[in-house]
Amino acid sequence: MSEGVKTLVDVMSEQTTTLKDEIVFDEAFTLHNRTVFRAACAVVQDAGIAEDITQEVFIKLYDNMERISDEEMLKPWLIRVAMNLAKNTVRGNSRANVREEKYVKERGEFDSFTAEKEYEQRELASEVHTALDKVKEPLRSCLLLKQQGLSYKEIADTLSLTETSIGTYVARGKKEFIRFYGKIGGEV
Repeated sequence: MSEGVKTLVDVMSEQTTTLKDEIVFDEAFTLHNRTVFRAACAVVQDAGIAEDITQEVFIKLYDNMERISDEEMLKPWLIRVAMNLAKNTVRGNSRANVREEKYVKERGEFDSFTAEKEYEQRELASEVHTALDKVKEPLRSCLLLKQQGLSYKEIADTLSLTETSIGTYVARGKKEFIRFYGKIGGEV
């Protein structure tokens, strides 16, 4: 082969490889973006933040496409990254909220003009989060992922647990949540 033909073949193979990677990434995004969004939203409880986390997850996927060789592990990997990013976001937000509350207390500013219904909804959401936070891991993660519609196999792959234990974890997680929620809400 002449030098020009070799160069053309090299350029064409590079373009084909790049196109193949883009198609694989596009397919992964199309197939899994809603699942990643729902997993993030279950943890952060805010659609806007969950969208940001979803974008971060797919940026990480794009940067690490060559490391994920098994297509069956793609969805669990995406969910695990989403859950970790969401947990980190919640931790960061709770620290920021503590700082803001401290600032408000120091300044004596308090917004007393919130609507009663909005207050009740926030109070209910707060009680649910408080009860959910008291449920131990991995029960909490199993419960959240099952609520998102994942199968026991997908949950097991995501959390690196055995598939046979997931049903037990979900049932125990439900019992713990109900027990803690009843204590917070004043019911027994």
